[in-house]
Amino acid sequence: MDTVQLLAHWRDVFMMIGTCAGALVGLLFIVMSLHLDKISALPDANMRITMQGARYNILHLLTVVVETAALLAPQPVAALAVELVAINLFGLRLPFARYMGQNVTISERGGFPGVLLGTIIAAYLAGAAGGALLFSHPAWGLYAVAASLLTKVVRSVLTAWMLMFAIRREEVTPRPAQAEAPVRRR
Repeated sequence: MDTVQLLAHWRDVFMMIGTCAGALVGLLFIVMSLHLDKISALPDANMRITMQGARYNILHLLTVVVETAALLAPQPVAALAVELVAINLFGLRLPFARYMGQNVTISERGGFPGVLLGTIIAAYLAGAAGGALLFSHPAWGLYAVAASLLTKVVRSVLTAWMLMFAIRREEVTPRPAQAEAPVRRR
């Protein structure tokens, strides 16, 4: 089976993934906009990074939208392969730009979010490898690209969920009361 026929079989899958990513971008944008005042009022450094986390989630999801648009557009397979490699290598800079030179703690347990970073890096590498595989083994390439896209979407949803509960935990946690000045009686 040639690559064009393979792409036709995958069309619905890529359409679903792209639609899902586009809808999640809109939802994440709306949720973060609604809670912008709460997030920016929090003194904790981890909450300030929430806005960065949301921004990078949106960028990962937009990368998925661009990839699926490339997969669904009628074009030569060689051009598609080059586009997928380029998009994923360009997207690979996102996890590094987010964490380089920062002492980041996102979870209650503390520490660097290595699983989050490793998952997103693996997804971009799988997408680039899948694009390269379209030249020699198109069926395997499409599987790698689909797995990459799904991993980016799921990782973005899980990260948004984690950030949402971090915001909620900060809202619920009582702040220490400030000592009031003593009242003098006459």
